[in-house]
Amino acid sequence: MSTAPTLNGQVIGQAHYATRALLETVLAPTGTTFNQSVALNAVADGGEAVGHGALVARMTGALKIDESAVLATIGELAESKLLETLPGDTSRLRITEAGRTLNGQIRAAVAEITERLYGGLPAEDLQTAGRLLTLVTARANAELAAD
Repeated sequence: MSTAPTLNGQVIGQAHYATRALLETVLAPTGTTFNQSVALNAVADGGEAVGHGALVARMTGALKIDESAVLATIGELAESKLLETLPGDTSRLRITEAGRTLNGQIRAAVAEITERLYGGLPAEDLQTAGRLLTLVTARANAELAAD
């Protein structure tokens, strides 16, 4: 019988990349990139609209990408008519009906993947893993901010 590995960057990375590969199988047929899916989610979660700067900050902070990559993503989504600026307030973005439909399809597929991967795992284990990974993320972000 083998023992479970101790939580470390390699174990976290393997889980991330395996899960990301599953997500990419959902995104590929829609022609949506990972960054685009993150932006659509963020705007959809923002209610009526989200500030352009807030979206840039959220994506650069969460994905560890530079502002130019976020701006390119926003431009792609606007060009595809999935996001638009609010009439009379170009500093705020909202998701279009087409964007909402696509985001809903992606979320439904992700919910199915999530159930397959996490379903049946003990709630206490999931809570412990969540706490530990949140702490590791906070420590890494603090080190990045110090540089």
